[in-house]
Amino acid sequence: MKKIAAFSLLILSSTWALAQHSSPMTDKITYPKTKKGDVTDTYFGTKVADPYRWLEDDRSAETKAWVEAQNKVTQNYLNKITYRKDIQNKLTELWNYEKFSAPFKEGGFTYFYKNNGLQNQSVLYRQKDESEPEVFLDPNKFSKDATTSLAGIEFTKDGSMAAYQLSEGGSDWRKVVVLQTADLKQVGDTLIDVKFSGLAWKGNEGFYYSSYDKPKEGSALSGLTQYHKLYYHKLGTKQSEDKLIFGGAETPRRYIGAYLTEDQRYLVITAANSTTGNELYFQDLSILNAPIVTAVSNMDQEHSIIDNVGSKLYIYTNLNAPNYRVVTVDAANPKPENWKDLIPETENVLNVGTAGGKLFASYLKDATSMVQQFDRDGKLERTIELPGVGSASGFGGKNADKEIYYSFTSYIYPSTIFKYDIESGKSTLYKKSGVKFNPENFESKQVFYTSKDGTKVPMIITYKKGTVLNGKNPTLLYGYGGFSVSLTPSFSTSNIILLEQGGIYAVPNLRGGGEYGEKWHLAGTKMNKQNVFDDFIAAAEYLIANKYTSKEYLAVSGGSNGGLLVGAVMTQRPELFKVAFPAVGVMDMLRYNKFTAGAGWAYDYGTAEDSKEMFEYLKKYSPLHALKPGTKYPATLVTTADHDDRVVPAHSFKFAATLQENLAGNAPGLIRIETNAGHGAGKPTSKIIEEAADKWAFMLYNMGLTWKK
Repeated sequence: MKKIAAFSLLILSSTWALAQHSSPMTDKITYPKTKKGDVTDTYFGTKVADPYRWLEDDRSAETKAWVEAQNKVTQNYLNKITYRKDIQNKLTELWNYEKFSAPFKEGGFTYFYKNNGLQNQSVLYRQKDESEPEVFLDPNKFSKDATTSLAGIEFTKDGSMAAYQLSEGGSDWRKVVVLQTADLKQVGDTLIDVKFSGLAWKGNEGFYYSSYDKPKEGSALSGLTQYHKLYYHKLGTKQSEDKLIFGGAETPRRYIGAYLTEDQRYLVITAANSTTGNELYFQDLSILNAPIVTAVSNMDQEHSIIDNVGSKLYIYTNLNAPNYRVVTVDAANPKPENWKDLIPETENVLNVGTAGGKLFASYLKDATSMVQQFDRDGKLERTIELPGVGSASGFGGKNADKEIYYSFTSYIYPSTIFKYDIESGKSTLYKKSGVKFNPENFESKQVFYTSKDGTKVPMIITYKKGTVLNGKNPTLLYGYGGFSVSLTPSFSTSNIILLEQGGIYAVPNLRGGGEYGEKWHLAGTKMNKQNVFDDFIAAAEYLIANKYTSKEYLAVSGGSNGGLLVGAVMTQRPELFKVAFPAVGVMDMLRYNKFTAGAGWAYDYGTAEDSKEMFEYLKKYSPLHALKPGTKYPATLVTTADHDDRVVPAHSFKFAATLQENLAGNAPGLIRIETNAGHGAGKPTSKIIEEAADKWAFMLYNMGLTWKK
């Protein structure tokens, strides 16, 4: 869950007008009959029924039949929307432009990702000097249906070898392939069953990776993953012979990561039992059989070694600094009491990268980027001039680099790549987006509204200049609010049409996120989680009160933890929204910790086993348990995927079945289940377009709007 890009919901449309079709409220839907069991759990003396427990077995024939029946009903409903196919065609047209990633250098080559426009997966290219780029890896050839994606790649320091990860059907379980970069010849066997892992090369001899003991095949419940283990794989040996470096019975941790400092001297290990905070360890690889040293044992804050000069370590941390800082310490005495501030904490949240012997401090100032360049002694050299107010990313590279690349974007600024000269501080345009869009015609306005408890919350509202605020503008309100994830401005090609036709896109920075540091995050966790929902509801009320939109034209969306957000607010305030899109959401708050890696989310949520008070708090807002009979809920399209092994589809299955059971009125309560797909990453372009077309046809139709070519 943590630091995962929030699930992007794209607005699609062309020209719409009010009430040009028969009202969707007259539609009658016959839902599949979902059998009910008599399963009951007892929490602190309170019995809680779970009649759809059988849907947790997402591999059973019975559940598969239910999925097929639900998808049939959903597709039959969507097929009635006459302009649905037109929207899909328009989306295909919009998507069809070249897209590039920022380049990176490895072993004398410059690598970059490119998508010609409608390729299902982006292709990794490389070029040397001014020669023509050549294809290095084409994930479109990994599988016939393009559902196998490239999920990460790491090169040796000299660039002669690379190890890359494969995700099949969107699964978090990965395979690892090693190849020689000169001739693309595979080296050794393919590693299997790798999960939540980086790949850290030690010279050219082998690499470190992390994984869990693979659960047996079967239901979501049997897929529970417990403790991570860090291994070292030596090239030319079998995976079964890989050496356990950290974790296991002696140091059980749910999440373990590893990487090497650029000079290859130190192996750095991070270990945690939740998605917030970590212990910090390192091992001096220049000394034979050197011990693994504990640098920080505090697991409530975050720490990482970002660089070193000899034995001098540069550590990025929020220990005693909720907005983060950079400190230095000698590896011989690495404990926090010996730390010295290099870049002290400020009022703005800090992220940091290194390149060219410099440190690049990327600050979040009211959820937008400000970047400063420091030397290794902590002296401020300059504030980097960015193209505008938005999000800048990519300020990192190797110590020998003279120039680096960064991307800049906002809700009205298409993602653009710049080349940055480290010595002069000059930025030059490298790759401009190919999308047809004129930012001068649009406006992104940041407002601060008041939440239920008086807290001021920022929100960016984007619309076409001159849009009349008459309460009739179709509006999408998107949110996340959890796991210290920061929602910063980013461009969406599909949003162009919404904005051009008077639609509005609004993104509040809810508590639970990381926009204002750890205090802001903690204000939306455990017994404070209701703050997140109150912030989102207050954002909707602000938009309505200021006539950006009205209840009849307001849709809410969010994915993963954001799916929980949508599920919570639509059950708490069903009359406030016209349409709801809870995507791959955490909907059963009493049992989330019993599936896959869910136990690691307890830092944010708490669990029903913690205490009677925590159980009652969770049950009250848990979307699955908050559904009430005879309630008129918004028109709802739940989305999930049959191979989601992060937020298992059982959450959405049980929620949809219960929603259909409790619905009053004729507003639809449907579920769209993608097959051979996962939590969202690596999804083919064709599937992204299809799902987006379905969602926005559903949205416009249920707002009583038509779509014209």
